[in-house]
Amino acid sequence: MAKPLRILHCFRSPVGGIFRHVRDLAEEQSKAGHEVGILCDSLTGGEHEDRLFDDVRPFLSLGVTRLPIRRQISLSDATTLWSSYKKVKSLRPDVLHGHGAKGGLLARILGSALRVNRYRVARLYTAHGGSLHFSRASPQGLLVHSLERLLEFFTDGLIFICEFERRTYESKIGKPRTRTAMIYNGISERDFRSVPTRSDSVHFVYIGMLRDLKGPDLFVDAFAKTERRVGRPLSALMIGDGPDKDKYRTMMIQRGLGHRIGMLPAMRVHEAFAMSQNVVVPSRAEAMPYIVLEALAAEKTVIASRVGGIAEALGEHSPALAEAGNADDLARIMAVAITEPTWRQQTMPDSETIRSTFSAAVMARDTIELYYDILEYSDEH
Repeated sequence: MAKPLRILHCFRSPVGGIFRHVRDLAEEQSKAGHEVGILCDSLTGGEHEDRLFDDVRPFLSLGVTRLPIRRQISLSDATTLWSSYKKVKSLRPDVLHGHGAKGGLLARILGSALRVNRYRVARLYTAHGGSLHFSRASPQGLLVHSLERLLEFFTDGLIFICEFERRTYESKIGKPRTRTAMIYNGISERDFRSVPTRSDSVHFVYIGMLRDLKGPDLFVDAFAKTERRVGRPLSALMIGDGPDKDKYRTMMIQRGLGHRIGMLPAMRVHEAFAMSQNVVVPSRAEAMPYIVLEALAAEKTVIASRVGGIAEALGEHSPALAEAGNADDLARIMAVAITEPTWRQQTMPDSETIRSTFSAAVMARDTIELYYDILEYSDEH
């Protein structure tokens, strides 16, 4: 039997899908007998994220290390790298697994520094979209993609969370020059339960970060257009936190929607699902968003932009997919969803189909197998 591993997951911001991904991986890996820890940013997150840390802490025998990790590359990164190196060295990990651009940078640089001292450690990276969202034509995109290419020399394994992410990486950065694996995001068994809507539910709900990349402004615009399509007032909620919250609130007030679209802070996702049958995901860019998988497992109706790997979950030809960035197309689907009683049954994949492909247990098993393969390879060389 293979010896248990000491695994440290590195990422920047403890919010959103990356944090969800790491929590699920950590829990499943801990249950399988491995020692797991987290290294992430201390500048982001609030009370909601503190509760999520409390949930996962029992599975983190290597603890939670929080240091200031800024979104943009800055001079303060040198201090963060040195503090991180000292902490990581003391934890003696077998695996450093970076998630997102900044987490991937940390894991690979720190792992390589340990390698210089002849310390055996596997260096892995999962992009989760991140740097892949940048345009190849922009100066920032050129810089970021060039850095990703350079970092391949310090990478033992790249994990793609959907086929879309693999294709995007190859088109923007190039064919990987290191070991790769495609391992779908997975959700835990407890997520597969129907969540009934409350008696005071609204017609539509947006759940997620309040920033332009996720499309809250498109949600507001599409909601107004949906009202005009159906010819009556509707109701909606935006649930989440983020840097652009005030901007969206002002947008709603200016359009006279302040009384029909409410705003609530981030909450546990199943509490949010109880607010509506219809979950709208209007993102401008994604990899494989957890909110889609969670909503389908909860037997909700998902209306989403055709971006990232969402079509891999809903089906390539799903009528629930709207043209990315097109509020008119989104409104068309939203109107159909609340006016045709059998539309959900005809369009949504059932929870068993989702379970067979997007399981946290399978995600963790395949990831652990990749760790062992890499460590065995490094022993031989």
